[in-house]
Amino acid sequence: MITMPILRTVAGAACVMALAGCSGSAGCDVPPPDLLIRGRTIQATLLVEIARTPAEQAKGLSGVPSLPPDDGMVFEFSRPTSVPFWMKDTTIPLSIAFWNSSGRIVDILDMTPCRTAPCRRYRSTRPFVGAVEVNRGYFRRYGIGIGDRVRLEQAACNL
Repeated sequence: MITMPILRTVAGAACVMALAGCSGSAGCDVPPPDLLIRGRTIQATLLVEIARTPAEQAKGLSGVPSLPPDDGMVFEFSRPTSVPFWMKDTTIPLSIAFWNSSGRIVDILDMTPCRTAPCRRYRSTRPFVGAVEVNRGYFRRYGIGIGDRVRLEQAACNL
């Protein structure tokens, strides 16, 4: 199983390999991006993986044994949705924030791991275009709430 720290190491190696092929002002497409969350009194930065495909979205963080404190997984959608999330085979208690097309958080939920189906489905009370899963309590710890702003930024190659 691939864990988040391993993915970061692979991403760093990809950055070095991509730079070898870059010349002049050419950019490098390097994951993982940062998710910036700006609250009323604080700005928090998460290092995130993006679940891009339906298969990656269905899997999410299931099977991942631990998550670093400032890491998370982002789910993006091409149009507003209200699809539910579930915690089947997820061992880490998580919190999830949903944001709208204006980048404003519209809902935050705490989710409990589930080993056997049927598992509870967690649904935002409002339509959303993105969501981020983090360790449970992250948003509370940083004072992040509904109405705060979210922005996804591609990480730069730092050597």
